[in-house]
Amino acid sequence: MKLHRVVHSALLVATGLCLLAAGPAPAPAKPGAVTDHVIVISIDGLRPDAIDHFGASTLQRLAREGAHSYSAQTIYPSKTLPSHTSMLTGVGPDVHGIVWNNDRTGTVGVVKVSTIFVEAKKHGFSTAAFFSKSKFRHLQVAGSLDYSQAPRGLETWMATRTVADAITYLHHRKPSLLFVHIGEPDYAGHSIGWMSGPYGMAVRRADGAVGALLRTADKAYGVGNYTVIVSADHGGHGRDHGTDDPRDLTIPWIAWGKGVSAGAEPTGVRTTDTAATVLWLLGLPGPDTWIGTAIASAFTPAAQLAAANAAEVLLKGSH
Repeated sequence: MKLHRVVHSALLVATGLCLLAAGPAPAPAKPGAVTDHVIVISIDGLRPDAIDHFGASTLQRLAREGAHSYSAQTIYPSKTLPSHTSMLTGVGPDVHGIVWNNDRTGTVGVVKVSTIFVEAKKHGFSTAAFFSKSKFRHLQVAGSLDYSQAPRGLETWMATRTVADAITYLHHRKPSLLFVHIGEPDYAGHSIGWMSGPYGMAVRRADGAVGALLRTADKAYGVGNYTVIVSADHGGHGRDHGTDDPRDLTIPWIAWGKGVSAGAEPTGVRTTDTAATVLWLLGLPGPDTWIGTAIASAFTPAAQLAAANAAEVLLKGSH
């Protein structure tokens, strides 16, 4: 059974779950600079060479039609929670302070630096996040997300839960910023091994989940009316990751949709740049502490001009 059919079946069971938690419909979305809507998809443990090796057709299409780098770099140590924290805060572990890789919210609370969700909400944008691992609870800063969900304890969710719930949410809400985490490749990598047969199957399942999500986004936002960034927190080799091995540190980075320059291949992309690019697309500056910079070369001249104009307006408004 194709994954999008599995997702559809899961929707029938989960109908209304997210809506009950989300509450009343929010006010109309605030306009962005390059785009009004950004979707960030993180595929946990996805090595860039796995995309072509295992024929991940959706990701291949996004890379072909959009901009991509298959040599982007994550942080060291390349573990899930520290890496995702850098992806969504624009700073390294030396600044955000999260160097562990499990859920410690009960003792240390949430991340202490600003996230893309905090910055977006501060400026009136709507936000939502769908996490597949409990450790992501460290990123659920109070007041920064209109809706978010993550498992508790040692439980992990498959895309048939996480992506299905995100799809349900998109049937009724149109967040300005949506983050979706897909865990399958990481699960298979740790269980059987990176680049193994089961890992390849997990990559294709994740790829199918991305396709299902974007088909729903087409209906929710309208074709061509949103921008997508697909990346990963780390790669892997053998049955683990976290070392300085290039197979652990090298990640894919794909931009697709509104404002993207088709065929662009940006260089020097770092995971911290994802946070900066998201805010740039919405017309927002990042905090002064951020080391990430927007990957403007992945976008058209018109998009770059729109972002520059938005930055100028904000600068004038601050005086």
